[in-house]
Amino acid sequence: MAAAFTLAPGSAAAQEKKAVEAVPERAGAYPAPARNGEGVGPFRKMVIRGVTLIDGSGAPPRGPVDIVIENNVIADIKPAGTPGLPLKEGREPRDFDYELDATGMFMTPGFIDMHVHGSSADKAPDLSYSYKLWLAHGVTTVRGVDLAPFEISLSERARSARNEIVAPRIFVYQRPGQGNGWTGGRANTPKKVREWIRWAAKQGIDGIKISANEDQPPEVLVAITDEAKKLNLGTVAHISQVGVARMSALEFGRAGLGTVTHYYGHFESMLKNGAIQNWPVDYNYMDEQDRFGNVANLAAESAEPGSEQWWDYLKEQKANNVTFDPTMTIYVAGRDLMRLRNADWHDKYTMPQLWQFYQSSRVNHGSYFFDWTTEIEVKWKNFYHKFMRLLNDYKTIGGRVTTGSDSGFIYQPYGFGYIQELELLQEAGFNPSQVITAATLNGALTLYEPKGQPVPPIGTVRVGKLADLVILKENPLQNLKTLYGTGALRLNEQTQQLERVGGVSYTVKDGIVYDAKKLLADVADMVRAEKRRMGMPEEGLPHP
Repeated sequence: MAAAFTLAPGSAAAQEKKAVEAVPERAGAYPAPARNGEGVGPFRKMVIRGVTLIDGSGAPPRGPVDIVIENNVIADIKPAGTPGLPLKEGREPRDFDYELDATGMFMTPGFIDMHVHGSSADKAPDLSYSYKLWLAHGVTTVRGVDLAPFEISLSERARSARNEIVAPRIFVYQRPGQGNGWTGGRANTPKKVREWIRWAAKQGIDGIKISANEDQPPEVLVAITDEAKKLNLGTVAHISQVGVARMSALEFGRAGLGTVTHYYGHFESMLKNGAIQNWPVDYNYMDEQDRFGNVANLAAESAEPGSEQWWDYLKEQKANNVTFDPTMTIYVAGRDLMRLRNADWHDKYTMPQLWQFYQSSRVNHGSYFFDWTTEIEVKWKNFYHKFMRLLNDYKTIGGRVTTGSDSGFIYQPYGFGYIQELELLQEAGFNPSQVITAATLNGALTLYEPKGQPVPPIGTVRVGKLADLVILKENPLQNLKTLYGTGALRLNEQTQQLERVGGVSYTVKDGIVYDAKKLLADVADMVRAEKRRMGMPEEGLPHP
């Protein structure tokens, strides 16, 4: 593993580095500490006053309105005045326990990150690091695929539901065969995988993460989707290169898959020269620069945008109700490594362990920039152009696209990576309102439909919905960059000085109001504390 900085032998930092190197690819995770004064509420009755509402349904913004919340449920949305005129004085209700003045601010539903892994033991002291970064960026619901080891994931979901910890709402998707209580061995046959699914459903999981790996040939994959539907469990597939030749995204859709995550399987469904990609003769899947560097070759090997094969693929996936969760953000370093490595947020908010994990390594998953070249970046730029066209065309014909980040890898810290996914959807051709709908309602529908709940309790700001909300000073439709915790730079015309504006002001989850800036300050304190413990300077990070 290439060291990013020099450590004195025997120092605390050297011992920390040794520990990080020893952690396997799927490291364990430490539960979050109990909630300790963070956030206020829920209240018998809370009123958020004078806000402009972007409700997540695709409706245009409207306001000013007052949002009345009783406990953790939206009870009313009331006009607060006329745009351009002073707000009405003495507006009802007056019997509130808590009032938040959001005059001139904007509100959206809480964001939903459909592809997360929590901060594992090789990246941060505990799961609160990822939780607080998510909440600080308005993410009130996450789908863990997996969030953490089986038992910890279920425990953290329950603790979050009881609001005992500072954390988003958690959906638990696990991989076949996981769980300390499972005694049936490898779930690598249709019979075994069905047994595991029935066992895992009794433990309370929400869905299944599928990999199409060596334990999952087509007959096992079909059994997974079939058994999951019988038990009202969701399914999401990262269709690995190991299995995609025998089970492409199109074939998964025919088998009843819920979500295709990442880019895997789409272009393999419409290769010009048959079902098998044209691998270089010296390709080795276990060499991650080979694995990820050659993905971009699919742009040249697959059907052209707008062709009959292209539209046939998209129309059939829509007919099969397949959701696309692209997670463009997690691979975007492939087209501009230097930009991601030097992003604004790393020095203050990236844990030193996580920073070390990012550095080029033969051991750590996703740390594959062994010799990243201009040629590779150009291929990735071309690949993204085609992938974005695919997503936008799918959205245009009514296919569902959601937002997921897969943060914690490839120079993407939690929360920040999620906001970049929203920007990338706009780059793909989604208008800002469509981006917000993808980030809210589309995710909610995808999470709750498998459970037999076609009308989800989250995802829009409507009467009767749970109070999961994002409140901002800046209009996110005008500039999605203002959603980043580090904000966006803007010239102050009065002072002629650059200022940072934006960032989420408040995140409301289950009727509890969190100061998003305070959550970010907590994370910055956590990062400084870890740097001190490891014998590193508190400011900045070491660069190779």
